[in-house]
Amino acid sequence: MSVNVESRKKWDLKPGNTIKVWQKIKEGDKFRLQAFEGLIIAHKHGFEAGATFTVRKISSGIGVERVFPVFSPNIEKIEQVSKSRARRAKLYYVREKAAKEIRKKMKRVFIKPAKKEDAEGEAIAEEIIEEITKTEE
Repeated sequence: MSVNVESRKKWDLKPGNTIKVWQKIKEGDKFRLQAFEGLIIAHKHGFEAGATFTVRKISSGIGVERVFPVFSPNIEKIEQVSKSRARRAKLYYVREKAAKEIRKKMKRVFIKPAKKEDAEGEAIAEEIIEEITKTEE
């Protein structure tokens, strides 16, 4: 399994782009291709021997990240789904942004009580919110 280094150096791996990475997966003595489609949040070490890029996607409401070596022989091809311009070199803030949006939605569901008698209900609601956010993270 050899890698064409010159063609890999021409890949457009910029943070903010959405790509589909086709990866070879060995099952028994056969190989199959599996796609991983997501947003490039980081590209490290240029196109040197140890260069990597990180792709993030949301699967069933959970964020999944994979780090791919640029010159891995297991990568069959990369398709560019969409191209966008990012103003940062690393888009790590996307991780917190998704979690913040979930917390905002949870806070909208529960309304804080106006009376002191309902303080007990407020404490119960806060415990429920904490349990839900722990399971999502």
